[in-house]
Amino acid sequence: MATSSSRLASGTALSLLMSVGIFTGVAVAQEASVDDETTLDTIVISAEQQTKQSLGVSNITAGDLERTPVVNDISEIVRKMPGVNLTGNTTTGQRGNNRQIDIRGMGPENTLILIDGKPVLSRNSVRMGRMGERDTRGDSNWIAPELIERIEVIRGPAAARYGSGAAGGVVNIITKRPETAMGQVSVRYNAPQHSDEGDTKRVNLMYALPLTQNLHARFNANWNKTEPDAFDINADAVLEEGGTATNVPAGREGVENKDFSALLTWEPVDGQSLDFEFGFSRQGNLYSGDCQLSNCSETELIENLYGKETNKMYRQNFGVTHRGDYAFGESFSYLQLERTRNTRLPEGSAGRVEGQINTDEFKTIKLDTLSGKSEWILPGNIGGKHLSLTLGADFRYEKMDDSVSNTQSITGTIPGTISDPADRDPKTEQTVVGVYAEGNIVWNESLTLTPALRLDHGDTFGDNVSPSLNATYQLNDSWQMKAGIARAFKAPNLYQLNPNYVYTSMGNGCTGEYTNVGATGRQCYVVGNPDLKPETSVNTEIGVAYDSLNGTTGTLTAFHNDFRNYIMGGITPVGTFNNGTDDLRYYKWENIPRAKISGLEASFTHDFREDVRFAVNATYMIQSKNETTGDPLSLIPKYTINASVDWMVTEQFTVTPSASFYGKTKARTYSWNTDEEITDTTDLEPRDPYAIANINLKYDFANGATLIGGITNLFDERLERTGNGANTYNEPGRAFYIGLTKTF
Repeated sequence: MATSSSRLASGTALSLLMSVGIFTGVAVAQEASVDDETTLDTIVISAEQQTKQSLGVSNITAGDLERTPVVNDISEIVRKMPGVNLTGNTTTGQRGNNRQIDIRGMGPENTLILIDGKPVLSRNSVRMGRMGERDTRGDSNWIAPELIERIEVIRGPAAARYGSGAAGGVVNIITKRPETAMGQVSVRYNAPQHSDEGDTKRVNLMYALPLTQNLHARFNANWNKTEPDAFDINADAVLEEGGTATNVPAGREGVENKDFSALLTWEPVDGQSLDFEFGFSRQGNLYSGDCQLSNCSETELIENLYGKETNKMYRQNFGVTHRGDYAFGESFSYLQLERTRNTRLPEGSAGRVEGQINTDEFKTIKLDTLSGKSEWILPGNIGGKHLSLTLGADFRYEKMDDSVSNTQSITGTIPGTISDPADRDPKTEQTVVGVYAEGNIVWNESLTLTPALRLDHGDTFGDNVSPSLNATYQLNDSWQMKAGIARAFKAPNLYQLNPNYVYTSMGNGCTGEYTNVGATGRQCYVVGNPDLKPETSVNTEIGVAYDSLNGTTGTLTAFHNDFRNYIMGGITPVGTFNNGTDDLRYYKWENIPRAKISGLEASFTHDFREDVRFAVNATYMIQSKNETTGDPLSLIPKYTINASVDWMVTEQFTVTPSASFYGKTKARTYSWNTDEEITDTTDLEPRDPYAIANINLKYDFANGATLIGGITNLFDERLERTGNGANTYNEPGRAFYIGLTKTF
């Protein structure tokens, strides 16, 4: 595998060098062949630009981040886009407060996070529990909000071009690229009204300067810290519902970020640029008592760890990116190494103690991800039709060294699995290579077609084909009809594939009847499966868009995802083995046949006056159904509505009231570990509808300073996590914030 990855790295590096090497000759030809006075009758945009104008795409600007600021993580504003919510990794409710971006109900694992078009995959270093739980905050908090130029939120068929992991959608974080000398200092403080909720402090520094006429540099440093919720924040709610003091799930954990990044941009000639990037981040948690299961044992170790770091994520990224603009087209190529060191206190991997910290000695899981891409956009004609052709190739190589998570021993023999952890190889790896072609065809004055075909090969799962077709029809000057269909996929992860990654139920997590019920007769094992197929999804959408060109816009979209080969911890026995006393069942991670997701999205904006803009979007989930169990794929509300008003009181002073409305969230109806129908009514409790209102004030001073302040959860709609049914997370109460940014 190392040889394969070396060839891949060399191939992408060669592509980069070719891109750079030809600019000197092409630049002269470009100047000679393109006259400044030349005009074209038709401007043909690229396939990527066309798909980014589809119904399933939203953009968050730097101005939006000022008018609707986040406390800590950009997921707080991404969740306010159509089709987006925050949820835990699974419907079990375990790790429920680790809420991450979930697009169209496909789950956080099917949301691909990019920074400047390059993948961020540090969360893949975190152990995955039997039903997909990870003790991770996701990958949306590696970039300070002050460094962001815009965020592209891409849903549905438009996301399929990005390859593995984008079946739900893509969040592409685009950073600022200042070309003149500038500095910026930002400070922010968020103070909850309730003393049992953690406050947040953030400081960000950015400095950019031209080193020469063609050489620019940008540096950014960020520190932010959120304190954890109180250890017993959910105790009263649990006791009121008949629970006990030993059955209290934890509140939100705290987090401390220390981030530094440097970007050096060289522009040797017009139309050519090389970026050299380096970033280092340290993200440590502040433990709030969570141990995955809501009824975990409250040991002395757990209590003593409250408020301390129990896991530290170190992320480094090194990259080189080339952008080229030629007479014959454009190119974009990069090579990136992402190194993650997941240092944490080890957790149990068996039965009731799964996910519970069991030692105070830190250990480290290492994940290295090498990724590369080369993409070329070539305008032209086909059959008299204007065409923009995009050709590209990319790869992703992951290598994990984990001697922490695969320590569960087996008494007996499971075929394909090594019984003694000491004999297991801690290293696992996977390579996925893809090539793709897209065309943006102006068929006539009204119709634009964007067909595409992507071919991927994984050394663990074989080949995958992902065709797509997007279309736009201009009905008149204001109305467009848009539609798209695409096949997306997600490769199995390194935990799911590893036959030596072992979980044991310790006696009560097995399905079916038992013929042998001795001392260990109810115990079962779940092991990784190297024969897993990639998850696939056929994503379709159709809708209309309206733009009056005078400040009123609107969209209405229907979407449907036909999800196949969804990967989950096995609930069907594969076989039995004898441990010397009993015959025990074993299971594997498995592909379930089918799941379906469908819904509606709508958005509307209207300028009442030049200084008052109203915006609202809504999402309604028609269905989200695992057709094997009948349960939803994500615990998300039936409907979500986000509304805001931007009122420019003066040119310097803006007031932005906003509100979000969340419909009922239903709980799963089948047990996550035994596949039996849940009969306890408390475990079927939904989360009732609720609403959150906010108000933000922003004032721009003439000297380059911006002051923001406001209140979140204005009416103090505070919700506790009880662990019953869909009540799996805390919704924090009223809080007050203030921030100051000075640009010089």
